[in-house]
Amino acid sequence: MPEVLITENIIGEEMDKLRERFDSIFEPNLWKEPDRLRAMIPDFRALIARNQTQITRDIIEAGTRLEVIARAGVGMDNVDLAAASRAGIVVAWTPEQNSNSVAELTIGLMLSLARMIPDADVDTKKGGWNRWKYIGVELLGKTLGIVGLGRIGSLTAAKARALGMEILAYDPYVDPESLRAMEVRARLTSLEEVLALSDFVSLHLPETDETRGMFGDEQFGQMKPGAYFINAARGGVVKEDALLRALQEKRIAAAALDVRQQEPAVPSAFDEMTNVILIPHIGAQTREAQRRVVTAVARDVTAILNGEEAKHFANFSKPRR
Repeated sequence: MPEVLITENIIGEEMDKLRERFDSIFEPNLWKEPDRLRAMIPDFRALIARNQTQITRDIIEAGTRLEVIARAGVGMDNVDLAAASRAGIVVAWTPEQNSNSVAELTIGLMLSLARMIPDADVDTKKGGWNRWKYIGVELLGKTLGIVGLGRIGSLTAAKARALGMEILAYDPYVDPESLRAMEVRARLTSLEEVLALSDFVSLHLPETDETRGMFGDEQFGQMKPGAYFINAARGGVVKEDALLRALQEKRIAAAALDVRQQEPAVPSAFDEMTNVILIPHIGAQTREAQRRVVTAVARDVTAILNGEEAKHFANFSKPRR
């Protein structure tokens, strides 16, 4: 009987080793068929997914043999963690393996917005040479407002500091006197002050009941006029209709989105806007990050199936069922 079900395109040397050790089914598009997944899951001891597989309570309850759900990534918005914990199933994840890649992408998006690089590229390839159209701004001396000073937010702050930026941050779960805040010389303050004073605002929040839809008309209205907005966290944190209004009314200068409310994204007015950068949730898509993620997931699943403890877990280290 098969033991491991892989529902997304998760590949690498360590995953190959896992599939050699355990009878595995690799169906990288199974996430698109939740009913079929629910019908298959009773046979398996381990389920490995990224962010597209919706691992709901129904699927978890159907997985009567499940010992471990492995999330190849950092967010838990697609996994019913409470249901898994009630069922005694270990939820393994990779809490920091892709953090640097996301932070580097955020800096890249900031630079791309500040210097209008994507639009200048398209215009030049069409035969233009409009140097004076693309007068941008420097990051040096500007204020970066970070909403969510966790692992990725802290790494982003450190890199922005190296570019000469000042750092404001909002995170109700971080002590203003904490080592994390002091290391990146971030001044922790209210969300309202972060928005009002920052030239660039970057989100680094998980999607939870508390943060879902957190950025709407009120928040965009509080942003400094002409500021830039970056979201490489979770699409559900932002109300896209409110962001669109803020851009159309020129309350903010530009935006860069690596994540969307609906993924894959559907056509929208953003697609025609030259001051909006849209990319397909590639924050963690570097060779180095993917190697770290796949290695961590494969090793934790192997450990659980061998009766050992997981190293990276969101609830508990061994099954309790």
